[in-house]
Amino acid sequence: MAFTSKEKFEKFNDKIWLSSPTMHSESMKYVMEAYETNWMSTVGANINEVERIAAETSGTKYAVGLSCGTAALHLCMKLAGERLYGKPQVGVGALNGKRVFCTDMTFNATLNPVVYEGGIPVFIDTEYESWGMNPIALEKAFEMYPEVKLVVYAELYGFPGNIKKIKEICEKHGVLLVEDAAEAMGATWESKQCGSYGDYGVVSYNGNKIITGSAGGCLLTDSLEDANQARKWSTQARENAPWYQNEEVGYNYRMSNVIAGVIREQYNHLYEHIAQKKAIYERYKEGLKDLPVQMNPFDETKAEPNYWLSSLLINEDAMCKQVRSEMEALYISESGKSCPTEILEAIASINAEGRPIWKPMHMQPMFRMHEFVTVKGSGRAKTNAYIAGEIKNIGADIFHRGLCLPSDNKMTAEQQDRIIEVIKACFE
Repeated sequence: MAFTSKEKFEKFNDKIWLSSPTMHSESMKYVMEAYETNWMSTVGANINEVERIAAETSGTKYAVGLSCGTAALHLCMKLAGERLYGKPQVGVGALNGKRVFCTDMTFNATLNPVVYEGGIPVFIDTEYESWGMNPIALEKAFEMYPEVKLVVYAELYGFPGNIKKIKEICEKHGVLLVEDAAEAMGATWESKQCGSYGDYGVVSYNGNKIITGSAGGCLLTDSLEDANQARKWSTQARENAPWYQNEEVGYNYRMSNVIAGVIREQYNHLYEHIAQKKAIYERYKEGLKDLPVQMNPFDETKAEPNYWLSSLLINEDAMCKQVRSEMEALYISESGKSCPTEILEAIASINAEGRPIWKPMHMQPMFRMHEFVTVKGSGRAKTNAYIAGEIKNIGADIFHRGLCLPSDNKMTAEQQDRIIEVIKACFE
């Protein structure tokens, strides 16, 4: 059936999104200020103010406004690499050939910057308690590779794991920690902001995040020297000379003053958005309580999530048969059981957007030959024989049984109730 342009537009507008931008008209005040004063490039009052607010909100001393969270992560890896191993030769990455312990169940933007700088990711398995990096597996990794000097940790879907424990392990082994809090702005562990535990941290203002400027990110640090170095690299590493002079490789990574105008005002709505996201999570939790599923786990005594994406995990004994190739998934429907593929198809049938859980990095084609460390052992990631064996591949299990639910904070209670009813029907 073909849709007219008007029907396509209406269908698009009626869709219940996973997490779409939530904009506020007041943001245009600072955008227009940039326009009217002609500060349209990568300097201006909006950038200065975003950096001030980002540092204050995250509990760090300095923030560097950049074009996106990935750019911020890249400069984190470069800063960490040069701090650990010294300045490399031109054309050689700062992590050249060095192993780096990395969160396994995350988006590849967490890992790509490690590779940009020539690092070799070693993937650390997940824990069921938070869906974050498993501290026991991390300790196991240090037993195997005591020479490693850098850990990259990502908070998943805005639900903090025990980042304090991860930090303590890093300090014990004398290594640096990069904390990818792109999804966890405003979340805390023991009342300390995510993004402030690492030696370097990152937050993101991408279009689907808790607040947004359509793009943008900040590098967080307590070091003025590192903040200044990141700013220099982000503006093509130009030296303080009357002409364009360069002594090292630079990047076009600085935040736009126009985008900063949107972000600047959005910070006024951060905790309002978190409250809305929490209400969505709680409504799902109550509505699905009689099903054989669990919502995103977190330590209620220590963690305060930002609830960015509500997700669920189907109990093992309630899973119908499901198989996935690289690009497709098949399942066999069973009474009283379901699977992520069936639920996602059912959600899509009412024009709502869900997503699979992040596919673990060790399962990705580009990383299958990389090492992967679980609580009980290790191996090449390509040998995905852990899940039914003695060694439990937790990330692969969560990916197999989990999914992200529509979590848009503009979704009405009636729309969410409809989604809940559709999910319930999958288990009938």
